Amino acid sequence: MRIGNKDFDVKNKTYIMGILNVTPDSFSDGGKWKDQDAALRHAEEMIADGAAVIDIGGESTRPGHRQISDEEEIDRVAPVIRAVKAHFDVPVSVDTYKAKVAKAAIQAGADLVNDIWGLKYDPQMAGLIAGAGVACCLMHNKDKAEYENFYPDILQETAECVRIAREAGIARDKIILDPGVGFGKDCAMNLETVHYMERFHTLGYPLLLGTSRKSFIGLTLDLPADQREEGTMVTTVMAVMKKYAFVRVHDVKANARAVRMTEAILAAGEE
Repeated sequence: MRIGNKDFDVKNKTYIMGILNVTPDSFSDGGKWKDQDAALRHAEEMIADGAAVIDIGGESTRPGHRQISDEEEIDRVAPVIRAVKAHFDVPVSVDTYKAKVAKAAIQAGADLVNDIWGLKYDPQMAGLIAGAGVACCLMHNKDKAEYENFYPDILQETAECVRIAREAGIARDKIILDPGVGFGKDCAMNLETVHYMERFHTLGYPLLLGTSRKSFIGLTLDLPADQREEGTMVTTVMAVMKKYAFVRVHDVKANARAVRMTEAILAAGEE
């Protein structure tokens, strides 16, 4: 799979997507990187620590978040995307579900659109991505954690995201899927999603796991957001074992080490 000017071996390796929130109210690191110079320093640190993609978000999507205008979101993300692309040779993802924001981000240099609504929020998004020829990550999400048959339902609902993408003309090799841990699911559902996450391979696309510091880890371990890295790393190891192509994390260095160690152990078993 090609993202920007980089090729990714999505069948045999797990890559780190480093989170760069340029928001004042992100659930775990709100306000730390909203200044452009601070954002650039953090991007540089994450790349040095092993991030293969930098995911830039301008609106918090934590439970109970305040939705901001397209213009405010563009003002937050576009200059940072432009600066990261100017300073570093790294693919950049924009974390947005709004086509107007995605368009501005792509114009600023974004190589991938990470849509937490899997093309189901903004009807213009799929066509925009197809026309731009960029990659996309489509996440499972829904308004309420209500299902008739949980795992078959989330697979079917994610397959619907794929259908929207393909009918809009998004190339097959430009699609990544995300099971949507922390979105439209309660704590028990999130644990089940991770436990059986290999089932998403039946959809036939590279997979991304985004669990970093999320509330199901905090609820399970009774820990605040800034103390959830060990729990996050457990899910990262499981993602490698279950052949996920990407993990989206805040703490790049620790998770990159966990990925390398897990890959080494798995490779030893294949000799």
